[in-house]
Amino acid sequence: MKTILNYFLRGLLFIFPLYATVFVIVVLVNWLDSAVNPILFGWLPIHIPGLGLFTTIIFIALLGFIISTALTRPIVTYFESLLSKIPFIKIIYTAFKDFTEAFLGDKKKFNKPVIVTLTDGVDRIGFITERDLSILNIENRVAVYCPHSYNFSGNLFLVDPNRVKILKIDPSEAMKFAVSAGVTQIEAIKS
Repeated sequence: MKTILNYFLRGLLFIFPLYATVFVIVVLVNWLDSAVNPILFGWLPIHIPGLGLFTTIIFIALLGFIISTALTRPIVTYFESLLSKIPFIKIIYTAFKDFTEAFLGDKKKFNKPVIVTLTDGVDRIGFITERDLSILNIENRVAVYCPHSYNFSGNLFLVDPNRVKILKIDPSEAMKFAVSAGVTQIEAIKS
């Protein structure tokens, strides 16, 4: 009986992450298909699975190309400045924009992985997001963001630089390790 349970658990270890990945992809594709297909492809006599996802990817890439041109840059800047003047919208838009820029933009913030000592014997993996806090009238501190495990959230700590040690690993590896609660193995640095 113990052997059957062992085989079952090994099978579960293989199938669960695979199923969860496929499930998330299928839900995402179905959601995009149900949102985009009726609007753009309602005239088609047949339903083509994945057409909404493909169309969304093409649309976002095309939008990125248009925004990148010098001709449309003033329009984008004006639109963003307009959004930043609307009280409630400003908070939401700028928070999401800054968060997206931190991961994908030119001003990446999660590229300096560190270990921060919070108390004696308690360390966390984090990322230095700001070295100079003088604008907040705070001296001798750095801003360190520590992501939560299995979540898209985290905590910001203002820490004495002496309690921060730079990690010599790829930032994406550090993020995977922190978000997976230390379960994911960190790949060795290739010299």
